Amino acid sequence: MSESPAACEVIAEAGVNHNGREDLALALVEAAAASGADCVKFQTFDPDDLTAVSAPTAVYQAEAGAGASQKAMLEGLVLPYPALRRVARAAESARIAFLSTPFDRTSARFLVEDLGMERIKVGSGELTNLPLLLDLARLGRPILLSTGMATMEETRRALGVLAFARLADAGETPSLDAFDAALAAPEAAPVLAETVVMQCTTQYPAPHDQANLRVLDAYAALGVRPGYSDHTLGVDIALAAVARGAQAIEKHLTLSRDMEGPDHRASLEPDEMAALVAGTRRVSQALGSSVKRPQPAEIANMVVARRVLVAARAIRAGEVFSPDNLTAKRAGAGLEPGLYWALLGQAAAHDFAADEPIRS
Repeated sequence: MSESPAACEVIAEAGVNHNGREDLALALVEAAAASGADCVKFQTFDPDDLTAVSAPTAVYQAEAGAGASQKAMLEGLVLPYPALRRVARAAESARIAFLSTPFDRTSARFLVEDLGMERIKVGSGELTNLPLLLDLARLGRPILLSTGMATMEETRRALGVLAFARLADAGETPSLDAFDAALAAPEAAPVLAETVVMQCTTQYPAPHDQANLRVLDAYAALGVRPGYSDHTLGVDIALAAVARGAQAIEKHLTLSRDMEGPDHRASLEPDEMAALVAGTRRVSQALGSSVKRPQPAEIANMVVARRVLVAARAIRAGEVFSPDNLTAKRAGAGLEPGLYWALLGQAAAHDFAADEPIRS
């Protein structure tokens, strides 16, 4: 018998919508907790490590007023470690899980070793950065892996890195072949089972017709926990992902879409996040079980809505049941119509009035 699926986790992606301000970050924690989200997530990075001086901003970032330099933009969005520590404590006080995406080894160690972060979120841009991914996996925490811009081959290769980190002997040299072999090993199954692989379309906002939610089915077939990181406008595509089997969804949260910054325009405001959480809870409950059976709410209606075998006219004891005197009507309790053919040719045990249910 199939178990009912667990409720889908809702991750409120505060990201860099704090604009580098601790007070806004703390307000985002409060808003995420008030919405009912399960987790609030930020981003932790060192602009000098993440991007070269020559790196341009994305079109959507430039349109949001970020300027032409990606590094200059990121320098204004850093949340320093002391502030991030206070934000993590605020999340704990608000009884909402804290998560932050690290973009370098130092940030990852700070999040795990100093803040005690129990999981690691890997952003889509780092999926092919296999040296960093291997370092993150070796920290021994379950991974949430976003797959925006990726092919299935690249996704499988990244999963191979996670498996290699857990299964390889000490001193074994990492290589693409070693990653592929680790993924193919039967021992990789527990690693995959704890990994959330999130379908994602890396555009802000993302076109709804490019959400490609059927990829969730392919991820489930890999033995991982399928998830969805949503950048479309509104909440309907995220809710569709829940119905499609996503076990975690991630959606950007802002205090106001009118604020300056690269991600605000493609984010939900607090009341919208609350609506997403409520909708996710309803959809998760609606999924139920893969076992088809009458539900408690409908059992009482079965005797009213279903037909039973009845006498089409008065039948005398000893008369043979035939198409002329046997039919099916709504009449309360009685024999199911599927027994019609078995009764044909048998003699009635006693008299039946017209419309009286046939009983053995």
